[in-house]
Amino acid sequence: MNNFDYARATTLQDAIQRSQDGSTQYIAGGTELLNWMRLGISEPARLVDIGFVSDHREIKREGNELVIGALATLNEVGENALVNQHAGALAQACLKAASAQIRNRATLGGNVLQKTRCAYFRSEAPLPWGCNKRVPGSGCAALEGLNERHAIFGWTDACVAVHPSDPLVALACLDATVQLMGPQGPRTLEVRSLHLTQEEARAERSRAPEAQRESRLRPQELIAAYRIPIADGERSAYIKVRERDSYEYALISAAASLQIKDGKVARTRIALGSVAQRPWRLLAAEQALIGSTPDKQAVLAAIRTALGDAKPLEHNRYKITMAANAATRAVLTAGGVA
Repeated sequence: MNNFDYARATTLQDAIQRSQDGSTQYIAGGTELLNWMRLGISEPARLVDIGFVSDHREIKREGNELVIGALATLNEVGENALVNQHAGALAQACLKAASAQIRNRATLGGNVLQKTRCAYFRSEAPLPWGCNKRVPGSGCAALEGLNERHAIFGWTDACVAVHPSDPLVALACLDATVQLMGPQGPRTLEVRSLHLTQEEARAERSRAPEAQRESRLRPQELIAAYRIPIADGERSAYIKVRERDSYEYALISAAASLQIKDGKVARTRIALGSVAQRPWRLLAAEQALIGSTPDKQAVLAAIRTALGDAKPLEHNRYKITMAANAATRAVLTAGGVA
């Protein structure tokens, strides 16, 4: 690691004022940023610690919304009674992330901003292969290499990585919004549009280099809180498929929210994880299931049709089948169907 300065912020506004220099980064739990610094992914000259700003750690209900401070830890979110009651998929996703020790440190704000787990990217500098996220213009080793864990949606020849966050998938499924604070003032975005696919990043390359642009966050901007709309009678679930049931990132994950009236689907929302550089909503399946009986065959057929646009790489075609099955399980679990 390089030497760096350290400052502790008393409020988020104080943190923003201290970070006007582009070489400054925020730190809260530190479970992700310290890895970036160790590997040479990030070399900040100064860290501004926001982990002690307690007023952005609260979880509460405001009217028909659940409000979760960005500095709440994953365990705090996963074990919270309000979250379990009104956003079950998010509680489940938080408790299936990492290990208990990491969940006690990692914040919900930091978790959704973590970087890909691509092995070509997560290597100690200097890299012996090309990685456009580390060295723009050097190529993408995963494109023709080991890509069984990589994207089936939204990728380009420049990058085929996926976003690894569990809570992000649940938040996107639940139509959460994210409240941002930065030098230009506060603003709100839909969580499902916070991150960019590689194709979307390429379309915005006039604003920032494609290899470096993964989200719509502006310089020195940070996450303050999330808001999740509460719908009476709606239940949600999160399914994570991984190679082992402890401390492992998802091969595929799926979150679903379901509202049933008179035995028919009145509303459903479905999001996939580990298939793109952002959570992937199956909007076509959501529409197709309205008015149907929530049985396995109907759900699976709708989801398979929605996955028809997938573009698998050489070694990850299995993800299409796995995603269909995981999403079906999530919908049926949310609907209480065995």
